[in-house]
Amino acid sequence: MPDTIKRAPVSQQPFKVEKPQDLNTIGGMISIEINEKKVSVPLGTTIYEACKENQIHIPTLCHHPDLCIAGVCRVCVVEVEGMRTLQASCSFPITASIKIKTTSELVRKARRNIIDLLLSEHHGECYACVKNKNCELQTLAQEYGVDKMRYGHISAPIHEVDNSSTSVIRDMNKCILCRRCVRTCIDLQEVGVLEAISRGDKTVIGTFYDKSLQDVICINCGQCINRCPTGALYSNDPSDEIWQAIDDPTKHVVIQTAPSPRAAIGEEFGQPPGKSFTPELNTALKRIGFDRVFDTNFTADLTIHEEGTELLHRLKKALVDKDESVKLPQFTSCSPGWIKFIEHFYPEYLDYLSTAKSPQQMFGAIIKTFYAQEEGIDPKDIVSVSLMPCSAKKFECNRPEMNSSGFKDVDYGLTTRELGKMIREAGINLPELPKTGFDEPFGEASGAGLIFGATGGVMEAALRTVYELVTGREVPFENLRIEVCRGFEGIKEASVKLENVLPDYSFLEGVEVKFMVAHGTANAKQVMELLKAGKLSDVHFIEIMACPGGCLGGGGQPIPTSEEIRKQRAKAIYAEEEGLPIRKSHENPHVKFIYEKFIPEGPCSELSHKLLHTHYTKRGRYII
Repeated sequence: MPDTIKRAPVSQQPFKVEKPQDLNTIGGMISIEINEKKVSVPLGTTIYEACKENQIHIPTLCHHPDLCIAGVCRVCVVEVEGMRTLQASCSFPITASIKIKTTSELVRKARRNIIDLLLSEHHGECYACVKNKNCELQTLAQEYGVDKMRYGHISAPIHEVDNSSTSVIRDMNKCILCRRCVRTCIDLQEVGVLEAISRGDKTVIGTFYDKSLQDVICINCGQCINRCPTGALYSNDPSDEIWQAIDDPTKHVVIQTAPSPRAAIGEEFGQPPGKSFTPELNTALKRIGFDRVFDTNFTADLTIHEEGTELLHRLKKALVDKDESVKLPQFTSCSPGWIKFIEHFYPEYLDYLSTAKSPQQMFGAIIKTFYAQEEGIDPKDIVSVSLMPCSAKKFECNRPEMNSSGFKDVDYGLTTRELGKMIREAGINLPELPKTGFDEPFGEASGAGLIFGATGGVMEAALRTVYELVTGREVPFENLRIEVCRGFEGIKEASVKLENVLPDYSFLEGVEVKFMVAHGTANAKQVMELLKAGKLSDVHFIEIMACPGGCLGGGGQPIPTSEEIRKQRAKAIYAEEEGLPIRKSHENPHVKFIYEKFIPEGPCSELSHKLLHTHYTKRGRYII
């Protein structure tokens, strides 16, 4: 690694759960027997993990690789010789030599009985469920030969469906009490909206005082959706309204596509994680009927101009003007789940946020102003749709202040899963399609905008531009890969020393600019507590994304998700990025054109602030 950018020591732990093989160092190996086959496993390994390592499938509904152990569904039971009852394999640590049976008659009957009992309290028909053919309970019922409701079936819903949120819908009639959503919200994200209430057969998953999701501290991240094994949680789908707009000849319907959905949507069509389908997706969207298909990476490049300029302004005020009112470090503001998190939990620090809007909202404002003028279209006739990896984007586009164009800037937020459904509904098989480019004038974007989809991507994009603007030189990394920003550590810290800067930036000569990257709001909480404790006074810029892994792990991405799947999606994004002709935001000619023709005063000017920025108060966000 070049000396220019130095990685700082990181004391915080990443969000991932430590795997049992890490226990090798403290306990050695134990010889056990699984289905009469002798194997060796590290001390403390669970039976479930031991079976998985030896290619023995054990069903489960409460276990998830991102979450802590619960052991509540009991579907994973196995026989352990010498024990009176069956044992939950996911929560049974191996501390001595044992003999295990995973497919005995007793085990098979117990698992089927558990599945039958779950189905008896599971309301609804599978064919009318949003999780049809992707429901873990449905899959297990098929695997274990459930062909009738042995214990009956609920004929009418017991719970009222909570559809108050613009992002997440809760149907507790389909809940199986696996508590994945609870562990996701409390442990993975450290928000704490959901909890198991009451005991025994009265247990339900609920919110504080049984309030609706719009009335509690839900940040709309949708991580609970991504881990729910049934249809108890799902996103608020606007596809019917979008179809109606497409079919209306008086409407001009445009869509912007973010980078992360393009790296994941193949999974909706049976493709393995790790392959990007950007040009095929463009073709699908045009065949569906969208009038224009644009690249959100364009306004990611615009974000770098605005956010980077804002950071330079703050640094000048702090270092030259000695303005003590300047708030540093400056936080990124791309992630609406993170914005909601800081509004709920740390409202006194809202001034530390960049005022730049997210790329989604910048695009919406540009579409209904500049684009409408250029194309001669009345903005009231434009329907602006965004394809996003994030259920919180639905909340963001519906915030009442997001109307700087004079209209609702983005009309509908569509998740990767929802668009996959629309493409299938149109009779299209995405992987078989020919390749098509984006439409102009927002069809050309940089690789810097593309890597926004992975944690650390915003920081890497910003460094590529700011370092070059300040010094006149490229960042000294092979092929522009700033590895210090990449990877899945929960919190990363590093610094860059600015030397031999250009005259306009002489105030930065010799300054060691320190920055941090965090993903998942549990890690964001750690960062904010460090800020509260006064331990970040020397840090200048911090990127935070609400979802584990960044946008590629968003709440609207294909299900299932796991650390390995997120890594494969990241590889797809970085591989596509390195093949692009432009890889720095400030070299995007279309962004230059926007500033020359539409915002001639440049980034952070009066018109720029009107369309591309917001300000914060303790009561939330508002437009200048």
